[in-house]
Amino acid sequence: MSQGNRGRASASSISVVELRISQYLRAGVLLSAAVILVGLAFFLILGDSGYPGRTFPAHLPEIGQGLLQLKPYAIILTGLLVLILTPVFRVGISILVFLKEKDYLYAGISLLVFFILIVSFLLGKA
Repeated sequence: MSQGNRGRASASSISVVELRISQYLRAGVLLSAAVILVGLAFFLILGDSGYPGRTFPAHLPEIGQGLLQLKPYAIILTGLLVLILTPVFRVGISILVFLKEKDYLYAGISLLVFFILIVSFLLGKA
């Protein structure tokens, strides 16, 4: 395979990966919107957040427990978490794509961005 054909094959495979990633991003946003709308509908139907007074879940286990109990506010928060994690998923996939393409500079940069995102989520409540 000549250098030009290899470059076209590589560009073609990247285009397919980019298309697939954009489909996943779109699906993540639509899923998030659907979950938020379900939570909002529950809230409007029940007229209650599912939590007493002005208390709300602030940690993942509390949100998960509220989701299992179908508490409207927990459902809305789950939708927001899906929305937040959608681009994080994109960065994670980018790392794998760059490693597959043997583009170690961009894989390293993406890994650094991924690490910063994870650390910021962990330290966000500190």
